[in-house]
Amino acid sequence: MNQINSRNFYKAELATFDKRLGSLDLFDQAAPLVPIGAWSCDLISERLNWTDGVFDIFGLSSDDALDREAAIGLYCEESRELLEHKRSQAIENCGGFTLDARIVRPDGNERWIRITAATRGSNGRTEMLFGMKQDITDDRLQWELLRAQAECDPLTGVANRARFQRFLDQPSNGSASNDIDTLILFDIDDFKQINDRWGHAAGDACLVNLANNLRKAFVNAHLVSRIGGDEFAVLLPSSVSRAQTKVQLQSLIASLLRPIQWNGCLLTLKVSVGFAFVCKDGKYNPQTLFAAADEALYCAKNRKIFPTACL
Repeated sequence: MNQINSRNFYKAELATFDKRLGSLDLFDQAAPLVPIGAWSCDLISERLNWTDGVFDIFGLSSDDALDREAAIGLYCEESRELLEHKRSQAIENCGGFTLDARIVRPDGNERWIRITAATRGSNGRTEMLFGMKQDITDDRLQWELLRAQAECDPLTGVANRARFQRFLDQPSNGSASNDIDTLILFDIDDFKQINDRWGHAAGDACLVNLANNLRKAFVNAHLVSRIGGDEFAVLLPSSVSRAQTKVQLQSLIASLLRPIQWNGCLLTLKVSVGFAFVCKDGKYNPQTLFAAADEALYCAKNRKIFPTACL
């Protein structure tokens, strides 16, 4: 009886082993169909192990010596910082993480990869990180295209209110807002009268003209956005000096005063401007900055002056 049980046990083990071999064989056959590979990192020695798929993703040869410091150097700065942060948390908590990161291969080709990581250890101590890396560049490009389309004003071609709202919804001094120095708001005066007298097609021509002038005048802007029916916003980085901003605005206003030719008619466009500067220490709240610029715009429309605010 014991011999029969032993025989059945080994048969079951053999069947399980064959099944595992079949799964591994299936994985090996399917792996070349997508740019994906497995990796591991021994945390004691910092020694990396990559499958051929990971070498291909990074544009390296499997004959190349693997060095973690050199591999980390292929990540773009923001992705590298996120990776190190998530990695440290995973090691500390004996957990895992997922991260989409941007790398620059040795040939200069930029790629987006998705990293999935898990940990292995004993006695509450993490000893190894391991997981998968997949090239998601094509998916990322499609996603960026869809997002750009969703955040683009179809009439003027600049960003729409949804894109500007992403800026407003950021926390104070968030990473994406650290380099903001100036917010400028533009509003077309008596825009309704243009629509009423000349028709909405004429009003559309005025909006397109203003958007084109803003893009040409502020080529270094972080964002040019149509945030209302006849209102636009421009976000400038700290690399553009405030004196330069005022000169650009004076020149822009002068160009906007020139009549617009439309269907044989000359349309006169008048625009009010209000803007706010960030404090010298760079600390600000996006909503507060917007409120200050909006108040300056209100003053400009009512007093016909050129006001500024500084937070």
